[in-house]
Amino acid sequence: MRMLMLVLVMALGLTANAQERRGEHRERLTQEQRVELQLKKMTLALDLNEKQQAEVKKLLTEKSKKHEQAKAAVKERKEEGTKPTADERYEMQSKRLDDEIAMQKEMKKILTPEQYEKFKEIKEDRKEKITGRAKKYKNRERR
Repeated sequence: MRMLMLVLVMALGLTANAQERRGEHRERLTQEQRVELQLKKMTLALDLNEKQQAEVKKLLTEKSKKHEQAKAAVKERKEEGTKPTADERYEMQSKRLDDEIAMQKEMKKILTPEQYEKFKEIKEDRKEKITGRAKKYKNRERR
């Protein structure tokens, strides 16, 4: 009986501690730091040379700036309490996809065919991983 009580007390303590940590927010990396880390990961994965690194860094910086602007617009809209109309959502998704297509074309110009194939594989793997997490989260919500 004592052992059961001890286990229950420990479990409650650990749960409370885990919930406490969940509320803490880490300080966000700057835009430049995120770009630099992403570039280093790509350099390791794709074995980029210095010229390619410079061109990819420029692309990633542009992409990051656009992302920050879109994020600010969403945040502003959320603070106002307004939701985008169907046409506005369509425009946002269309613009995002156009940007993604442009990014892919530029990457194809910068990378060798072998590097580009590996780049596409990595991108697909990430997409599958994110989709898997989303499904897992969605299933958890239903319970």
